[in-house]
This record gives sequence, C-alpha cells and structure tokens, in this order.
Amino acid sequence: MANLTATPSRFSLALCLLLITVVSSRSFCQQRTERTLEEIKTEAIKRAENGMYPLIGLDPAEVREAFQSIKTKDKDEWAAAFMGVADRYMSEAKSLEKVDPQKANADYIRAWRLYSFGRWPVPASPGKQRSYAKAIEAFLAHARFWDPPLEVVHIPFENSQITSYLRLPKNTKGPVPLVIAVNGLDSRKEDLSESFSAILPYGVGFLAVDGPGTGQAPIKVSETADRMLSRVIDYVETRPEVDKNRIAIHGVSWGAYWATKLAILEDGRLTAASAQSPPIDSFFQKDFLMNSLVGNREYLFDQVPALMSVLEGVHSVDEMAEFLPKMSLVKQGLLGKPMAPMLVIAGVLDTQVPISDIYLLLDKGDTPKTAWINPQGGHLGRQVKLWPDPVIFKQVIIPWLVRTLEAQGAEAVR
Repeated sequence: MANLTATPSRFSLALCLLLITVVSSRSFCQQRTERTLEEIKTEAIKRAENGMYPLIGLDPAEVREAFQSIKTKDKDEWAAAFMGVADRYMSEAKSLEKVDPQKANADYIRAWRLYSFGRWPVPASPGKQRSYAKAIEAFLAHARFWDPPLEVVHIPFENSQITSYLRLPKNTKGPVPLVIAVNGLDSRKEDLSESFSAILPYGVGFLAVDGPGTGQAPIKVSETADRMLSRVIDYVETRPEVDKNRIAIHGVSWGAYWATKLAILEDGRLTAASAQSPPIDSFFQKDFLMNSLVGNREYLFDQVPALMSVLEGVHSVDEMAEFLPKMSLVKQGLLGKPMAPMLVIAGVLDTQVPISDIYLLLDKGDTPKTAWINPQGGHLGRQVKLWPDPVIFKQVIIPWLVRTLEAQGAEAVR
C-alpha cells in the first residue's frame, strides 16, 4: 500500500481529482478567491498612486486616511470611512463658493470622487447608498461651475423616468451631433459626463445615462432592457438643438454591450457606435463566469456580487449561470445583422471580457469596423502608464467619434 503521508503532493493531487469528480465542475482546488481586506487596501493605494481605475483622481494620502477607519469588509464601514474624508471637502466647498469659487469647485470634485469610491462598486448597503447620494450631490455642485451648463433631464419611461445629463456645445449654428454615453457595471453617468466634456469644443454634445441595473436606471438588466436606451434615442430626437441624423452611442464594458446591441437594433437611427470591451457571447457562458469572473483580480473586489445586483431576478451564482447565456447576442440571433459603423476597443490581456468576444464581433455585420486592440492591454484596453483611461478616451475615442459624425454631416450636405 502506498505511503500517502510521505508523498503529500500526490495525496493532494488525488484528493483534488476526487473532489472535482464527486462534487462538481465548480469545485476546483485552486479556485481563486476575493482579495482579503489588507490586499484590497494595498492594491487600492497602488492604483491611486498610478492613476488606475477605479481610483483615478483620488489622492493616495486620502485613501490611506480612509483606510485607517476600515477594520472589516463591512460595506457600511467602508462607506462611512470615505464619507468621513469627503465630508470635509464638501463642507469647505460650500463655505467657499462665494469667496473662492475655484477652490470650492476643486473641493467638490475631491468630495465627489471620494463619495463615489465610498459606494463602489455598487451601493449594496444603506451606508453605500448614502455615499452614492452624496456623490451625486457633490457632482452636481461641481457641474454648476460648467459653461456651457449641464442640464439634468428626466425622460418619462413606462411607470418611472430615466435620469440623464445633457450638455451641448456653445456658439453653434443649427442642430449639433450628439453622443449618448452609457456607463459600465461600476462607473456612473457622472464619470462619463466629466470625460465627455472634452468633446464639446468639437461642436458635439452628449447625453450621459446610467445603463440598465446601474445608478439611477429605472430597470435592471434583462433580455429586453435595451428598450430603455431606445427610449433615450426617442427623447434625443425631440430636441431641436440635436441633429437627429448624427446621433452616436458610446458604451464602456457593460455599457459597450448596450452600445453594440443598439448599433444593431437601432441601425436606422444611429450614425455610429463606439464600444470598449463589449461582452458578446463567451462572456455570458457558465465556464467564463466560474473560471474568470469569480475571484477576478483585475477587478479590485466584489465583481460577481456587483454583477449579480444589476441582473433582474438574480440572487445567487447558480441563478447567474442560468440567466447570463440569455444575454448573448448570438443566442438572441442579433450578431451578423446589419449594424451601424463601430469603433471597437479592447485589450488582449483582458480577464473580464474575453478577447474572443471582440474578434467575434469584428467578424460580423455588414459595415466595416474600426478596431483598436492593445496587445498589452487589459480591460477597456488599459495599460498602466502607457494607455490609461484618459489617454484612450482623448486620443482614440473622441477623435473617432468626431471624425465619424463630421463625415456624416458632410455626406448630408452633399
């Protein structure tokens, strides 16, 4: 009889194989787990120091200060710690608005980013919900300093409303082109509004909206949730300031899924679509959920719980595994149909959306697509220092959208 105690590696392997066989395909010996609290703190500070998502614009010293008050992974404790730091800036900003508006605005920005990280990735507890509400308040206080102004738009939708932010360029003659911007799983329309302000000098406006299941969206993710964004297009077409023949859509991650789907379903009404790391088919399969999303380390923490929170009627990983395949654009019979021209951005090293989904998308449809694929990039094509989010946005996304919308305008003139 073999001496198993003398060969622990063989014993471990045998046990592992036995567990895989007996329990299920989801039980594997080296299953990745979520970061511990100390690992989260270390990684978050590193990301703040290097300008990496989701800590872009946060001061590492303030992140460290907040972490001093966090002793557990309790969601309300997390939110309270970041609200405590943010409240100082919020209070100071309110006191400075009349005497030093520039400093007040800077304080509102810092408060907004801290509050937003306090509710990250999703406001899944009372404390995180309070932090999210304060983030919106701080952002809108910051936006009051903008010229041209930000308009908060409430679009009637079914028995509720779609809250969105509209900003149009100054000193333009006639209707202007517009981009509908849709956030990802854990970003928000406030983040997109800050980014897309850079497109205004080109004579292009934007309307930022929280995608289904996120932020202030009135419905959760389902096979038919795209109807919410079709309603947004309906509204945009009613605005006399907007050229309804030059409407584009941009989406980030989950928002890129909606941008891709709308590029097909609303081909007749959309001039163009840009999509950063859009999930298409493999992303939605059980294998990818269990082997790539569970315990994913590219994501800071709680990716699967955050994803679960945005899906309609889903409360467990097993229910997620059953629900997600229905969202596949292949399963829905849409991939391959006529679609609007697209810019597709991705990173080959992305662990959150498989690069195979991007290649599949590029192969389908009736219109040539523009692809920006970073061989060394992760999710959204990001690469530390070389290709951070703001650089991709300003050097790749905005130029393509402006160029495509201008070309459509020139074509209309001819």
